[in-house]
Amino acid sequence: MAKDLARFDPFAGLEAFRRDFFDEHLLRSLHGKIPTTDVYTEDDKTLVVEAHLPNFEQKNIMVNIDDDNLVIQAERHETDQDKKKKYITRETSSSFYRSFILPDHADKAEVSADFNDGVLKVTVPLKAVATPRKISIGTRTT
Repeated sequence: MAKDLARFDPFAGLEAFRRDFFDEHLLRSLHGKIPTTDVYTEDDKTLVVEAHLPNFEQKNIMVNIDDDNLVIQAERHETDQDKKKKYITRETSSSFYRSFILPDHADKAEVSADFNDGVLKVTVPLKAVATPRKISIGTRTT
């Protein structure tokens, strides 16, 4: 009789529930709401950081270089007043913050930024890196 009993595990389905709800449902619901950032190089001569900031205005975006870090910040505040409703003011706000460590050969003095159609494009020129010099190996005669 004891062989036929199955051990009950109250947590057996918990991991599947967590994976299905939090990983898939949460990410699917947030997709398109969290600003994305792309970082890439162009011909190993330029580092490009593109921050997709829809609904942000250029005047509310700041780009700074702090030591060896490129810092991008944006804030948005909206105020809505509806006289038909009982609240006086309805406010919403959102912010964006990213920090990137720049490579040693970044030309920090020549960094530029453009904002078009909700995309901030920061261009960081890269200084030429010295190419290694090959040393020929000879044989020693005695």
